[in-house]
Amino acid sequence: MALGAFGQASIERRARPSNKGPAMPSANLRVDTNLVLVPVTVNDELNHPITGLEKENFRIFDDKVEQTIASFSSEDEPIALGLVFDTSGSMRSALPQGRQAASQFLKISNPEDEFFLVEFNSSPRLTVPLTADTGTVSTEVLLTKSGGSTALIDALYLAIDEMHKSRKTKKAIVLFSDGGENNSRYTQHELDTLVKESDVLIYTVLVGGYDQDAGLMNRIAELTGAHMFAAASSDFPDIALKIAIELRNRYVLGYGPHDPPRDGRYHRIEVKLLPPRGLGKLRAHWRLGYYAPSD
Repeated sequence: MALGAFGQASIERRARPSNKGPAMPSANLRVDTNLVLVPVTVNDELNHPITGLEKENFRIFDDKVEQTIASFSSEDEPIALGLVFDTSGSMRSALPQGRQAASQFLKISNPEDEFFLVEFNSSPRLTVPLTADTGTVSTEVLLTKSGGSTALIDALYLAIDEMHKSRKTKKAIVLFSDGGENNSRYTQHELDTLVKESDVLIYTVLVGGYDQDAGLMNRIAELTGAHMFAAASSDFPDIALKIAIELRNRYVLGYGPHDPPRDGRYHRIEVKLLPPRGLGKLRAHWRLGYYAPSD
C-alpha cells in the first residue's frame, strides 16, 4: 500500500532494546491524493494466481466501513525484489535448492526490475546492494556457505532498510528460512511495528513444512498482504516461479476514506471477493491495515 515516507532502520550490533525501543519510520496517507492504495493478489485453491478480475469483483472496508473503489489497476510494473536467505547451520542441506530458487526469480525478470541479496546466520549481511545487474546476484548466491545461529528478525530489518532505497512502487521481499530465531537484537514486537509501517510485501518460504517455527514466518507474511509457503527444499524453484508470477499479476485497489482519519491510529482493511461464476473458491491476500496521519 502506498503510504508515504520511511525513516532509518539500520542494523548495527547493539544491546538488547529497552522498553522505549528504536525510532520507527512514519507512514502517512499520500497527501497529494489522500488515496489509500491496496495491492491485492487472488489465488485459487491450488495457489495459482487469478487474473482478469474487474473492479466489480472486489469490495473493500476500512475499519468495517465499506469504501468506494476510486481506482483499479492490474498492470505489470517493474519490481524491486529482495532475496533473504537463511544460511545458518540448520539450512545446510537446503542451500542448493535455494540457489535454484534465486535463479528462477532472475530468469523471468524484466530489464527495469531491481534486486538485492541479504544473507544471515548469526548476523545479517547485505551481500548484494540494490541493483539491476542480475549477474551479480547470481554469482553471490553460488558462493553461499552455511553455519552459525539465526538472526532472522535482524535480517528483515536490514532488508526493509535496503528496500527503502528503491523508487519502484511494487516492492517485495522473499525470505527463505526454517523459521528459527535465536540471535537477533531486535524483537518480534519491533519487527511487527516496522512491517506494519512499510509498503513491502514479504513472502516467506518455510523449509521443511509446518512445525513449531511456522508462527513467526506466517505472521510476517500475513501482516504485509503476502503469504507463507511451507515446503521441502526441493520445492523451492517451483515456489519461486509461483511468487514471481503472482507479483506480476497483482490488483491495486485505491480508495479515499470517508471522513479521512487523521488520528495516527492503525486502521484495519478488509477485502471481500465477488468472483464470477465458475471460478470455484478463491482467496485474496492484502495488507491488513495502515497508520493514518496525525495532525
